[in-house]
Amino acid sequence: MAIVKSVVSRSSQAAVLVVLLSVIVATGKAQMSCTTQLLGLNLCGPFVVPGAIGTGPSPQCCGALQSVQHDCLCSTLRLALQLPSQCNLPPLYCAN
Repeated sequence: MAIVKSVVSRSSQAAVLVVLLSVIVATGKAQMSCTTQLLGLNLCGPFVVPGAIGTGPSPQCCGALQSVQHDCLCSTLRLALQLPSQCNLPPLYCAN
């Protein structure tokens, strides 16, 4: 069972990273430095996927997050939220 959870967790991490990177590449607006900064956030994957178990983000994750410029992260999140409408899907609404 632990192996299945590990595989699912890794798949979820990869999916999150692919979505973020796809948004950056598709827009053509992001600089390479932003892409590089976001790649470092892969260290945070275990702490942001649904069902993540743990006490909190690792020091490595926190360091990677600290190295991402505010504009880079905010622009990426804004672009990711636009994906559903660009794919003719209903908008995303997240609960509190």
